[in-house]
Amino acid sequence: MAVKFSTMSQLVDETFAYITSLFAKSLPSTCLYHNLTHTKRVFKSTKEIIKHSDLSSEDKEALELAALLHDAGHINGAENHEARSVDIASEFLKSKGASDSLINKVTECIMATKLEAVPETELEKIIRDADASHFAKDYFQEASELLRLELKLQDIKDISKLEWLEGNIKMLETQHVYFTDYAIENWNPKKEENLAKIINEKKKLKKEDKKEKESLKKKLKAEDPEKAIQSVFRVTLKNHIKLSDIADTKANILLSVNAIIISIALSNLIPKLDNPSNSYLIVPTIIFLLFTVTAIVMSVLATRPNVTSGKFSKEDVDNKKVNLLFFGNFHKMNLNEFEWAMNEMLNDKEYIYSSMTKDLYFLGLVLQKKYQILRNTYTIFMIGIIISVIAFAIAFSTSGAA
Repeated sequence: MAVKFSTMSQLVDETFAYITSLFAKSLPSTCLYHNLTHTKRVFKSTKEIIKHSDLSSEDKEALELAALLHDAGHINGAENHEARSVDIASEFLKSKGASDSLINKVTECIMATKLEAVPETELEKIIRDADASHFAKDYFQEASELLRLELKLQDIKDISKLEWLEGNIKMLETQHVYFTDYAIENWNPKKEENLAKIINEKKKLKKEDKKEKESLKKKLKAEDPEKAIQSVFRVTLKNHIKLSDIADTKANILLSVNAIIISIALSNLIPKLDNPSNSYLIVPTIIFLLFTVTAIVMSVLATRPNVTSGKFSKEDVDNKKVNLLFFGNFHKMNLNEFEWAMNEMLNDKEYIYSSMTKDLYFLGLVLQKKYQILRNTYTIFMIGIIISVIAFAIAFSTSGAA
């Protein structure tokens, strides 16, 4: 950015050359915003306000010097850079023979550029407005983005573009004000335009961000079937376990009913068979007890667990033949062998899915066997009850006829 200042005093001219050299030698490359370009812009804006102000020569010179030196402290970092800028400015101006009065004015102006400072004098208001003149310039968004990147590169703050826009909107709407009449009259309208632009940009960015998230969600859903696969296994295993619980409950019901029937038969019916006059009850009683005992035995078979070896070999794991998800395949192995085998399986997605598939398959075979036995048991129980009732009816009718 070439800037020509034909009306500069000798001291201002020397200061301009000094800050240019200082920044070229010592300013970190991470200063994307607080650099010579920004300094020139503030200097130009300062002169613009000075031109429309009634100030003494010393005041004008103090403002121009402060504009050039206000960010010199950035050569040693952003934190508390205003105080360091004052030290650099004081040392330089003293070396040039500047008066204490001029140095004090420059110092006060530099400290007025602190964000939390409240300017009191006319000079402080002018330098403060000049330092924030980019709010009312066409290059505002470009300069603002450079400041965001600078904060990120210097590990001060890592702010997303959307959050940065929100912060800028808050700044322009509620926090920043221009203090001089010239800035209020000439810069505020452009500042409002820039505010409207970044509000629109924020809305646009939010829409794009929402679309991007939806697109990414769809993409992940389409490209990654893992969740769907896991859901299939989870639901199917849950259904198998529920069906197994139902089968066990049905078997327990049959066991309980038949146990009650046998206890009643033993306590009430069997003692009567000792009497020769009740001999006609022997055959139906035997039939009744035979079917009842058979139903009990089959109910026990339906719930009886299978005994497995509980062991596997290294070759079984290497060949993916053993299902480590079923306790019956490892209950006799020691902990170290089981941990090794589990790690082998967990590091192989194909092995995991294969084990889960086998688990589903063999659990299905167990369920089929259980339900087949239960069906036969209920059939035998039903037939036994019918035949027993018929046998007792025939026995009673025969004895009555005799």
